[in-house]
Amino acid sequence: MKTRVSSTLLVASLFSATTLFSAATHADSLTAVSFGGAYGATQQKHMLDPFMEATGHEILFENYSGGIAELKAQVESGNILWDVIDVEVIDLERACSEGLLEPFPMDTLPPGDDGTPAMEDFSEEALANECGVGNIVWTVLFAYNNDTIGSGKPMTVADLFDTEMFPGKRALRKRPQVNMEWALLADGVAKDEVYALLETDEGQQRALDKLASIKDDIIWFDSWSQAPQLLNDGGAVMVQSANGRIFDAIQSEGKPFEMVWDGHLYDLDVWAVVKGTKKKALAEEFIRFATGSKPLSGMPDIAYGPTRQSSYAYVDPEIIPKLPSSHLDEGLKASGVFWADYGESLGEKFNEWLLE
Repeated sequence: MKTRVSSTLLVASLFSATTLFSAATHADSLTAVSFGGAYGATQQKHMLDPFMEATGHEILFENYSGGIAELKAQVESGNILWDVIDVEVIDLERACSEGLLEPFPMDTLPPGDDGTPAMEDFSEEALANECGVGNIVWTVLFAYNNDTIGSGKPMTVADLFDTEMFPGKRALRKRPQVNMEWALLADGVAKDEVYALLETDEGQQRALDKLASIKDDIIWFDSWSQAPQLLNDGGAVMVQSANGRIFDAIQSEGKPFEMVWDGHLYDLDVWAVVKGTKKKALAEEFIRFATGSKPLSGMPDIAYGPTRQSSYAYVDPEIIPKLPSSHLDEGLKASGVFWADYGESLGEKFNEWLLE
């Protein structure tokens, strides 16, 4: 009887120790989500792996396709699966205003490696929203394949809508953001008038009408990973894409792609903490690390600009002209405020238009 009790106690002790170890391991881990492809791989190399090595904390890194639908579902259900999220600023305003993200303590951000205080080192736009810390300047542009475009070379956003001069399919991300702005730019609207016009029913209809002029030639996709694939396999002669996807295909794979900077819609991505996560402190620790001077300096590997000035000391000078920050005059800054106010209604109107 004594032996049996001792064995039972031993098993119970081992089970308890295993459970505690698993719980501790789980507590020390973090789930981060971001966009995949070269972007995610670069974050893994310069942010996640160094953080895990420096702290011993494990990070489970998952891909998602953007937007706030999944994030909203988790927060509203209370079933929080993510701790840290890389979100586009064009979605950040809405996510923050709807209480889907935790406010970030900006005063805890460390100075740059050169000693510059964080509030001076970061670009103003990088810290403009209380819920996120900017980690890259990026842009959405369109690109073509030199092997399939034909004799002419598109140079403006209006060329994207010119199916007579440039016949063939165009691949666009299936959401109103960027497409609505491009439609108005292609229709002759000045950059500084785009968002004011989009606030009106007339402006929204004008944008949809312009999109309708090429609707039969549009291939819609959901994930940025599909853009270079469509361009490579001839599924489309022009594709909308985050600039880093095309840059990586050119640099790493030698693809005969060309990026068109006219009318590009530039913005930032931020790291943010998901509302309700039980690992808020660890999530904030990761963001402070990931947005340091050195980790951010790795993002130009795929042509995304760092948001800290001190990071540029680590960047190859030959890469700087290929960053979106070198072409801001040719582009339009995406308005997160506009999309926070009109994103839901325009999303419904856009989806209805898709079904027409």
